[in-house]
Amino acid sequence: MDPDIPNSETIRPASILNTPAPEEERMTTTTSQATPIARAVGESPAMAAERHPAEVLKVSTRSRPSAVAGAIAGVIRDSGMAEVQSIGAGATNQAIKAVAIARSYLSEEGVDIVCTPSFIDVSIDDEERTAIRLLVERRA
Repeated sequence: MDPDIPNSETIRPASILNTPAPEEERMTTTTSQATPIARAVGESPAMAAERHPAEVLKVSTRSRPSAVAGAIAGVIRDSGMAEVQSIGAGATNQAIKAVAIARSYLSEEGVDIVCTPSFIDVSIDDEERTAIRLLVERRA
């Protein structure tokens, strides 16, 4: 969903995206169909330019938090940064639980992570939606 992230970097493991609701199903399509229409709210253009592309994990209401947490931990281990996106209260609830679980997974390895929440406007099937964007990074 981020213009800086090619389709090959978008990951949507089947274990994470279990049969989503219709609204969330549209969000989990390829990034060519779901594109951001504005930068993340509260992020300055300089901040966007300084950030490296992150893996994008799209979470649905039916996502298992432990599975999403494993994916977050794996991406953090590989690249040091992950982006988690969700639309709706149920999906955001699962995403927040996943970040907390991932933090406990990584703390066993001496890695501390922080999460920066923001809003991001996305276009899904030519419809504008507001998603929650959780940028998860290693603590400096």
